[in-house]
Amino acid sequence: MIFLTFAAADGSHLGLVIDDNVLDLTKAWPDAGQASAPRHVGDLAEAGEAGLAIVRNLASTANAANLVALASLTLMAPIPRPKKNVFCVGRNYKDHIDEGMRAQGKAPAPLPSVPEFFTKPPTAVIASGETIPQHANVTEQLDYEVELAVIIGKPGSNISAQNAFDHVFGYSIINDITGRDMQRRYGQWFKGKGLDRSCPFGPVVVHASALPNVADIRIFSTVNGEVRQDSRTSRMIFDIPAIIEHLTRGLTLEPGDVIATGTPSGVGYAMTPPCFLLKGDRVTAEIEGIGILSNSIVA
Repeated sequence: MIFLTFAAADGSHLGLVIDDNVLDLTKAWPDAGQASAPRHVGDLAEAGEAGLAIVRNLASTANAANLVALASLTLMAPIPRPKKNVFCVGRNYKDHIDEGMRAQGKAPAPLPSVPEFFTKPPTAVIASGETIPQHANVTEQLDYEVELAVIIGKPGSNISAQNAFDHVFGYSIINDITGRDMQRRYGQWFKGKGLDRSCPFGPVVVHASALPNVADIRIFSTVNGEVRQDSRTSRMIFDIPAIIEHLTRGLTLEPGDVIATGTPSGVGYAMTPPCFLLKGDRVTAEIEGIGILSNSIVA
């Protein structure tokens, strides 16, 4: 199953992709119009197995009258305003660590022994197709990072790696837009990665059952059509179960929480010469089996 969130006259609606069409789940829900009807992917994640059972029933009885053409919709971020900051993992691909050290003129660094976590605020989240500000008043080094996003579907803390996938609702794409000079200036990552509209997210969420090979799928990015990053999720240092195990030690994850799992090499700051995002650039983040997240840079 593939889910998305789209703009409707009365706000966001939750949709189920069926071929080139979308079933409006918000409209078709048994108690449509009530507060309990889900309006985005986060609501469905919170509804748990009971919610998915309703989706399956609606999908089995869907007809042309209940469908709308996917191409006619304006997509929103799958969870337009997450209830929490987006959890992120830094330096989770060896080749990305290596390129960063080379760019700084330093010797290769040892691999991290534990995941390095930071967050991006809900105000950073935007949809595919929306614009990213260049933020020229605060950064001269705006950069891109394609990342696999994990959406949590079952709450838990102190989750073991062997049980981690039981807590996953599905997968999406995040572009971790970053002000590199701000990272250095402030001595930590949050400020340079927490800029407004710096977290493109989408275009859809693929349910975990529909992407069983998530541990080894292609992940890549382009700028103005030129491939910049090109790797596979199998090259993560800490895989999804390890990330969830470490993150939940003494910390509770809840349905609708989002985790960005790190980026491979090919980012702009490590190019020779460095190549940062500028007004007019179009950047895409693409992951096999999920789709294309595309945004342009504006002043």
